Amino acid sequence: MLYNITPLDRVAFEIGGYPIYWYGIIIAFGIVVAYILGTREGKRRGLPDDTFADLLIFAIPISIICARIYYVMFEWDYYSQNPIKIIAINEGGIAIHGALIGAVLTAIIFCRVKKISFWKVADIAAPSIIIAQAIGRWGNFMNQEAHGGAVTREFLEGLHLPDFIINQMYIHGQYYHPTFLYESLWNVAGFIFLILLRRTAVRQGEVFLSYAIWYSLGRFWIEGLRTDSLYLWSTDIRIAQLVSVLTIIVAIVLMIYRRKKVKDLPLYNEA
Repeated sequence: MLYNITPLDRVAFEIGGYPIYWYGIIIAFGIVVAYILGTREGKRRGLPDDTFADLLIFAIPISIICARIYYVMFEWDYYSQNPIKIIAINEGGIAIHGALIGAVLTAIIFCRVKKISFWKVADIAAPSIIIAQAIGRWGNFMNQEAHGGAVTREFLEGLHLPDFIINQMYIHGQYYHPTFLYESLWNVAGFIFLILLRRTAVRQGEVFLSYAIWYSLGRFWIEGLRTDSLYLWSTDIRIAQLVSVLTIIVAIVLMIYRRKKVKDLPLYNEA
């Protein structure tokens, strides 16, 4: 059977001949949603109104830089021979784990300067972060990237996907696993889980640590399906899977340690 396959244009519009890509628009939309949700919950929890606005001023550029450094570090064989390409971020090449590391480090320093609890801010932000990630994966969809291995159209139709997703997964004459969709749906489920979790007798810090565990579990599985993974130098170890395992271990250890060692550890809604 012949199909009329027309992929979606990754360029949304142009300004003065300069293309504005859907990827950037979708990522920006995810950040706005995260900011609104985080600010609303922050106000309910007694944070100053401008906490997340001030934090994002620093966190966004630092996260982008860290995401690029992370990517370049594990593709050093190429970039060492093409150093001018290190700053060519418009050609792609950023890693979400690098962005998250940059954001967390920024938040720790920010909270220390502002004299507010990092764990309180992190707990409030956790659902916002994961829903922003769910939204952001659709930027990968528009770019036809971050996909998995080759599959058949029949396989995709068996998932009951709409034609616009199936057609967008047709790349260079082959259909591919829509791993962007798998991760997006996993993150939406994580968002719901975290919203429900913070209504229970969860301790301070455990919403954020639960986010780290939830995201890492999904990322470990989904990364195994992808074809564009970064690998530990000269090995078959996927960096994202290694980082996911380490993150899960660290998060669980921190949960246990803080429950046992931190005196009078407050509940989420008490802190």
